[in-house]
Amino acid sequence: MNTTASGALLSGLRTRQATSPALIWYGGSGERIELSGKVLDNWVAKTSNFLVDELDAEPGLRLRLDLPVHWKTLVWVLAAWQTGCTVVLGSPAESGPADVTVSAAMDGAATAGGAGTVVAVALGALELSFPADLPAGVVDYAAEVRSYADTYLEEDRPDAGQTALETAGATRARTLRGTVSYATLGELLGTGGNTGEVLLATGTDLPHVLEGAVAAWAAGGAVVLAGAGVEPDEKVLASERVTKRLEA
Repeated sequence: MNTTASGALLSGLRTRQATSPALIWYGGSGERIELSGKVLDNWVAKTSNFLVDELDAEPGLRLRLDLPVHWKTLVWVLAAWQTGCTVVLGSPAESGPADVTVSAAMDGAATAGGAGTVVAVALGALELSFPADLPAGVVDYAAEVRSYADTYLEEDRPDAGQTALETAGATRARTLRGTVSYATLGELLGTGGNTGEVLLATGTDLPHVLEGAVAAWAAGGAVVLAGAGVEPDEKVLASERVTKRLEA
């Protein structure tokens, strides 16, 4: 297992799942986005290169994700792990300061003290820039990321004992809770379910959704991801060939 944790996972996405759906997103406005394994890997690579070149990411950098359950959120998690960062889920009051804060809402909480460098993420798939004026110093992800290469050349690797994920607050996740090391993350990647499984993941519990998605991809499956308040009907489940729902 690659000690950047996402290495083996992404290798599978761009080889055995290159042309088949890996991530299908249903948004609140009726939006449907389908990413093949290769396209998902490209987005992760671009974001990884953005992290390293624009934000000076290196193993141990604390990256707070202030994002809802969304396909771009999963891209950010995989890119953070590919570059050896520590993903922090929770407010500064819960988990302390961060080197980088990634947010879809440019309110006071996102740009407050302890946020470090702030990155604004436009959640619309076709948005080429953040849909509002940004405070001075905030980096616009949508405006920058497409210029980066869609392949990533791995640099420094984190130690197996380094923290891959910190979560604060209640979660239904069984493995991705509290402080999770890269070694523990590697164990999760080795416990995928049935090959070819299509997992329906819904809800607002990001660690729980992330845990299910990682296990599905590790087994060569796909994820149908629905945003908050979106419940795909039986017609959608049949058309996407969903075989499993994320357990509540």
